[in-house]
Amino acid sequence: MTDFSDMYRPTEEHEAFRAAVREVCDAKVAPNAAEADELAEFPKASYEALRAADFHAPHIPQAYGGVGADALATVIVIEEVARACASSSLIPAVNKLGSLPLLLSGSEEIRQTYLAPVARGESMFSYCLSEPDAGSDAVSMRTRAVADGDGYVLNGVKRWITNAGVSDYYTVFAVTDPSLRSKGISAFVVEKSDEGVSFGAPEKKLGIKGSPTREVYFDQIRLPANRMIGAAGTGFATAMKTLDHTRVTIAAQAIGIAQGALDYALGYVKERKQFGKALAEFQGLQFMIADMGMKLEAARQLTYAAAARSERTDPDLTYFGAAAKCFASDVAMEITTNAVQLLGGYGYSKDYPVERMMRDAKITQIYEGTNQIQRIVMARQLLAGIQSGL
Repeated sequence: MTDFSDMYRPTEEHEAFRAAVREVCDAKVAPNAAEADELAEFPKASYEALRAADFHAPHIPQAYGGVGADALATVIVIEEVARACASSSLIPAVNKLGSLPLLLSGSEEIRQTYLAPVARGESMFSYCLSEPDAGSDAVSMRTRAVADGDGYVLNGVKRWITNAGVSDYYTVFAVTDPSLRSKGISAFVVEKSDEGVSFGAPEKKLGIKGSPTREVYFDQIRLPANRMIGAAGTGFATAMKTLDHTRVTIAAQAIGIAQGALDYALGYVKERKQFGKALAEFQGLQFMIADMGMKLEAARQLTYAAAARSERTDPDLTYFGAAAKCFASDVAMEITTNAVQLLGGYGYSKDYPVERMMRDAKITQIYEGTNQIQRIVMARQLLAGIQSGL
């Protein structure tokens, strides 16, 4: 019989890590959340606080100057930051998204060059896959990298790029051989300082307003060959492997947002009185609260199980990453919507944080693959017999 005792349960070290992150977030991240949303500005003070505590990119191995946090510890960091501020949680999440291709496929040279500055908090990483006409259908990308002498010339446009303009480094996927479809796509590191890099205006978004989202333009950018991540033609495979891991971090973001909304709603219903008693004493509202807590914990356990598979790169990671992201984000949308309902008219007001949390939660159902795409991924894995039990 399989021993499940240590598959994904957080250790004492993980829980100490959580306590440390929560302390920083309660003191130095949460106070900036409303302003970052209102002004639609990158929360620099929150970034500085996370950087000072080494929570800005905890996944980077110690060999490159990082903390070397495992996948579950990284999930806990993102969860706790998202509980305080969803926009700020995209700092550790997108640093992992942008840099993981280097860890999965990059040479030792490219890792040493680009991971160390991120670990030190001197730079951030972003991930450039989506395009104006290539969202879910990423293979249809039009960005091209043409071999030229001992390097490549890059041209194209990427859209919906998180932290664009703030990040110094960009993992960019481009077609190097159009005849090979997915096997003709390669990955490169592009620096913000490279001649020919520019950015569009910030997108006017429903939520996560404190995390800038822009188009990134590449105009005749000359890249040396050593900027390629892995071998030519392996970029699409690297992109998909990356998303298998990082969809778990989006699940973590979703449960963090949901936890923040539930925490606030619980405090509110215990204090708010109507008809001579606290809202928490009404059975109908108790049922809502029970469902919120139950579904949140189910999402958390699935996310932690997926994180364990991410750490080991198990064969069923693709299934669990998709399942965790899909389920947790659907739950987050439901919980934040119900939190607004529990606060009544106050929930609809910007004077209270739950309306922001509801708006922030919505994107978790969309980015890194819509939940409709996640269901396709899960179905294919099930039909191929690649999903295992917990």
